[in-house]
This record gives sequence, structure tokens and C-alpha cells, in this order.
Amino acid sequence: MNISKVLNVVKALGPGMIITASFIGPGTVTAMTRAGAGFGYSLLWAVLFSVITTIVLQEMIIRLTLVTRRGLGEAIYDLFNHKVGKFLTVWISMIAVAVGCAAYMSGDLLGTSLGLGHLLNIPTNILAPIVGIIIFIIGIQGSYKLIEKIMIGLMVIMGLTFITTMFLVQPNWGEVFKGMFVPTIPDGSIIMVIALIGTTVVPYNFFLHATTVQERFSGMKDLKLARWDTVISITIGGIISAAILISAGALIVGQEIDSVIALAGPLVPVLGDTWAPIFISVGLFAAGFSSALASPMGAAATVSSFFKWEGGMKNTKFKIIFGTVILIGVITSAIGFEPLEVILLAQALNGIILPLIAILIFVIINKKGLMGQYKNGPLMNIIAFLIVVVVSFLGVYSVVDAVSGFLA
Repeated sequence: MNISKVLNVVKALGPGMIITASFIGPGTVTAMTRAGAGFGYSLLWAVLFSVITTIVLQEMIIRLTLVTRRGLGEAIYDLFNHKVGKFLTVWISMIAVAVGCAAYMSGDLLGTSLGLGHLLNIPTNILAPIVGIIIFIIGIQGSYKLIEKIMIGLMVIMGLTFITTMFLVQPNWGEVFKGMFVPTIPDGSIIMVIALIGTTVVPYNFFLHATTVQERFSGMKDLKLARWDTVISITIGGIISAAILISAGALIVGQEIDSVIALAGPLVPVLGDTWAPIFISVGLFAAGFSSALASPMGAAATVSSFFKWEGGMKNTKFKIIFGTVILIGVITSAIGFEPLEVILLAQALNGIILPLIAILIFVIINKKGLMGQYKNGPLMNIIAFLIVVVVSFLGVYSVVDAVSGFLA
């Protein structure tokens, strides 16, 4: 690839970066930290699997969007001829994704504020609503280019913070590669495996990606650039996620932790008393802000797609859904509400919706009449089928776990 083609690929980075910035939120950062602290490097293979899964599914979304110039919700809506099947599938999918985004919004805002609150000694329930208002102002403008620039900037901050931390702690690289390419499931780790995959393969990102691809690319002539955008962006996200897990595995293995802030203490000998907490807190803030911006976008993109609202992010109805999700997050974070039961419900709904959406994508992408020459080939179908089987198993397991937690 010559220099001009490389530059074109770099210039094309955008929708994939938004998806990546979306899934690296407080939940991902915490899950990676806990996985490293609890199981060392042994669950890195789950990060690799989740990255491959995300790339495969999002690539199919790219083809669907560029061929049909429609969103995933529209394609799902048109898939069923039977009114009952259409009604159930559309509403179950839409409600599950929207409720999930709203339920996690408070956690995203609180996670965003945790980093700043740690440095400024200000309660998170005061900072979180302020962050929510800032995100509302950004999103309500309906500017895709602005959001793309913000997300890319946040990705750069996360990359510099967490990847640098990984190299500073000097992990055992032999053990790192073993954990990445030799799958093992240590005792008590199955829930953590589900968490690692579930925080990366996010249902609303399928709908959000379709919206951003339409905003950024004009047609099939951009397919290669859109693929490069997805592969590069999600791979970078996987490296950042793995870097957090590796850092925790090197610094705090065997410890019970709740947040990535726990990495600041062991980093003091390397970065000093002043810079260690700043370094980690800035990374956590970037991760939280990106996810808090993406969650309401995902909800709005999902609802817009199912109802076939045109205009993308500039549509007034899109902005209303976006603002409603933000408002829910602002109120719940301000009063310090811990919506455990709602989050458990959202977890159960997402456990159902991920396999369902993955299956629907698989069916739609293989429709010759719709996709023509761009439908899946035999190799892609084998890979996609295996992914559907795995996420279906994990979905059922997560539903059982969520219901158990709800009844406990």
C-alpha cells in the first residue's frame, strides 16, 4: 500500500472509531481491570475473540448499509411478512436496546466523573450531571463531524494512557501471548468471560454503526475504506482493552478491586505520587465520556432505524430520543440512584437481544435478492455461524445469571 492510499485510509477513520470509543466505557475498563486482577493474563483470549466477533458483525453491517442505504432496523422490519412476527421482533429489539442504553447511562456518567472526582475531590453525583449537560449540548447540535472528532480525540487519549501504562509495567510477554492464544477457563471465570465479551460486542453499536456509515460514506465505492476503518479502529480498541487487562495482571493480580483507579497506587514508583493518579484518571474520564456520548446516540439510532426516520442525527426525533436518554442519566446520577434492578433487567434483555440481532444480521446478509454479489461467501458464513452459536450460548447464560441476581 503506497503513501497516498495509507493517507486515504487514515482520513476515512471515523465510524469505526465511534464504535470503538463506544464499547470502551467504564464497564469495559472495570471488567478488564477485574479480569487482570482476578485471573492474570489467562483471559486475554476472550478479548481477542470479542474483537474478531465485533469486526465480523460490524463488517456485515457496513455491507448491508452501503448496498441498501438503509439502517439495520429498517432491514429487520422488512424481513418479516407476518404482522405478528414483525411486531414482536421489532418491538422486542427496539425496547431491549433502548432500555439497555437508558439503564447504563447513569453508570456511564458516574464512571466519567469518577476520574475527575478522584483528582478534584468533588463528589461524582455533582460532576456527573454537569458531564451529562455537556454531552447533551454536543449531541443536540446534530453534527456528525463534531462527534467524530471528539471520539477520535478520546481514542487517542485512551490509547496514550492505557497502552503506555502497559509498557511501563513491563509484563511477562511470554505469559501474555500464552493467555491470548491458548484459551483457558480458570475456575470461577465464566462470568468474567461473558463480561469481557459482552462489554465489547454491544447490540446498539450495530444500529449506531449503520447510521454513522451513512453519514460518512456515500456508496459501494467506499466499501474498502469502510472496512479498513472498522478493522483498524476495532483492533485499536482491542489493544487498549487488552492493555488494561495486562496492566492489572502485572500490577494487582490477586487483589479484589472495583475500579481502574486501583492501578494508580502500583504506578506510583514508576510515575510518581503526582502523575500516577492523573494518568489513570484521565484515561478513565476519556473512556467514560466516549461511552456516555455513544449510549444516547445508540438508542436514538436504533429507534430511528426501526421507525425509518430520515435525516440521521439532524432529525428532530433523533435528538428527542438522544435528549431523553441523557435526561434519565442526569437525574439518576444526580440523586445517586443505583439502578441495580434496572441494570439487571437490561443485562437480561441484552442477553436475549445479542443472539437475536446476530441471527437476524446473518439471515439478512445472506439474502441474494437484497445483497446480490455482496452477500456472505462460504467462509464468512462459517465464521458468522460459529459466532452466532457462541453469543447465543453466552446470551442464555447471562440471562440466567441476571435472573438469578434479580431474584436473590
